[in-house]
Amino acid sequence: MAQAFVESERSHVLPLELGRPMPVVVRGEGVWVEDAAGRRYLDAMSGGSMASTLGHGRRDIIAAARAQAERLPFVHNERLTNPLQERLAAELVAVAPEGFTRARFVTSGSDANEMAIQLARSYHVERGEPQRWQVISPAQAYHGPTMETLALTGRPGLQGPFGPYLPRHLHIPPSTPRFDPTGEAALEALDRALEEAGPENVSVFFCEAISAAALPGYTPPRRFWEGLAERRERYGFLVCFDEVVTGVGRTGSWFAGEQTACTPDIIATAKGLGAGYAAIGAVLCREHVYEAIAAGSRRFPVGHTWDGAPLPCAVGLAVLDALRSEGLVERVRRRGPSLREELASALAGIPMVGEVRGHGFLLGVSFVDPRDGTSFLPPELRVAGRVDQAAFERGLITLSTQPTRDGYAGDQTLFAPPFTTTDEELGEMVARFAEAVRAVARDVETELAELSARPQEVRG
Repeated sequence: MAQAFVESERSHVLPLELGRPMPVVVRGEGVWVEDAAGRRYLDAMSGGSMASTLGHGRRDIIAAARAQAERLPFVHNERLTNPLQERLAAELVAVAPEGFTRARFVTSGSDANEMAIQLARSYHVERGEPQRWQVISPAQAYHGPTMETLALTGRPGLQGPFGPYLPRHLHIPPSTPRFDPTGEAALEALDRALEEAGPENVSVFFCEAISAAALPGYTPPRRFWEGLAERRERYGFLVCFDEVVTGVGRTGSWFAGEQTACTPDIIATAKGLGAGYAAIGAVLCREHVYEAIAAGSRRFPVGHTWDGAPLPCAVGLAVLDALRSEGLVERVRRRGPSLREELASALAGIPMVGEVRGHGFLLGVSFVDPRDGTSFLPPELRVAGRVDQAAFERGLITLSTQPTRDGYAGDQTLFAPPFTTTDEELGEMVARFAEAVRAVARDVETELAELSARPQEVRG
């Protein structure tokens, strides 16, 4: 039998986490993946990172990539363009929110977010305001692993030892129901951040329309978006949405920003554009951002080698064609609410489950201490990781996040299946996940009861 797990000590790969055996996945078909030992798993996380929005083994997308690879896989876009890049840009802005007229292609989500920051900075410099560089963003967020994108999060645990290299950006608390149900506290925090930076020095407010990994399936209340739009108008900064996960259909619309009361100036997207078949992302901007460059230096030369290359653009075109021809964005919009209800129903009666939330096929489950039904669980119990392991043992792939040091989030699980998942497969995913959560909840309740029974001096 082939080796189903690889340990870091016996591999030449430098893994993300040493000491944890890594399952070896060798093939996929639809929403199923198979490991080297022949065991099959339902992929409720679209490839693990929400990228495989159309599932695995799509012959049409593979054929498009093969055909372009045979014709012209690569040409650099500094002095050349290609028909695939031109077509993909036109088709992408056609499904973007009104007013978006230009697209610039990149190779990943973090590249897209970083380029969005560069574009915002260039906009202000071109308009004669070179002092505008400061970025304000929600603290509870994740935007990528580059130095600039790590600086966009207010979570020191994610920044690790890289603090000395990171620019100092300002952060505001998230307006979650736990801390700020109306959004007013977040707006007050934004006002304080603007005052601290000096509003004339602020380049961009950078956020997710609907959060992915950091606060799965969460979006601020409408009042926050209205207040953000008002402050943009008053102070002249830009608004940028990280739609690396939510863009290209994940939440039931082409872009999640369409569902807010604040149209962004710049959008960064990636995962859904390549659907797991190619590394491609894009930065989209509204006409006034483009016009600032067109009327100024007429140059925005930053980029990477594979940006806009024919092969990934051919994949992007095939993905958009599949989404349109099969009505998959509409399916996600129709099916998302009932999927959320089915997930909530399956988890009903489990005291450890705090909330089931989400939009489209981006759902989040938050866990609470069952002793009071509201507090975060003790981090040392590692509940999120245990949920993932229990799900994996039941043939289901999920992704969970641990509590954060800033106290804004506890244990949570993401549920983000491919758009092509059938109703029967969705039902099986929900059933396996509920079974996993119930098993972990039973053990956690026992452990908490034992912890509560200990003398106070021992617990301390």
